[in-house]
Amino acid sequence: METLQVKDKKFAVSIPEAEILKQVKRVAGEINRDYDGREPLFLAVLNGAFIFAADLMKEVVLPSEIQFIKLASYEGTTSTGAVTETIGMTADISGRDVVIIEDIVDTGLTMHHLVDSLSARSPRSIAICSLLVKPANLKIDLDIRYKCFEIPNDFILGYGLDYDGFGRNTRDIYTVVETV
Repeated sequence: METLQVKDKKFAVSIPEAEILKQVKRVAGEINRDYDGREPLFLAVLNGAFIFAADLMKEVVLPSEIQFIKLASYEGTTSTGAVTETIGMTADISGRDVVIIEDIVDTGLTMHHLVDSLSARSPRSIAICSLLVKPANLKIDLDIRYKCFEIPNDFILGYGLDYDGFGRNTRDIYTVVETV
């Protein structure tokens, strides 16, 4: 089992890159099918979704645009429950199909906040596409149309997800196994 030390925590591989890319390709295929004949706007949530968004967009064959937004709701390894928008979206989404690309839906509070904010701008539709979902931790009922993996309520990093800014640059996803 491959392990990784990041600050005071030890992590072990839980989802290898090959499995991630297989699921990304599957989800992109679903998006290509569902939005055939349309030109969706993809809205990637920074910082965590940047690698997932890049790999997903390589598989999307539709004429489309991508923009980025930055929201914050984590402090260390836990969600604070409060969402702040640190970089906002500038695109006019009125009448557009919007696909939000998120790294992980944990409590659902951040995503709920974002969907509410976007809904006020009169899009044609809003869909959520998340690399990871923690169903047991959801505090809000969300329609997550596209998801690669459902995972337990463990702290993870890699493939764009971090621990205090570190660990985003790994190809695999790791789960915390020990605090040292």
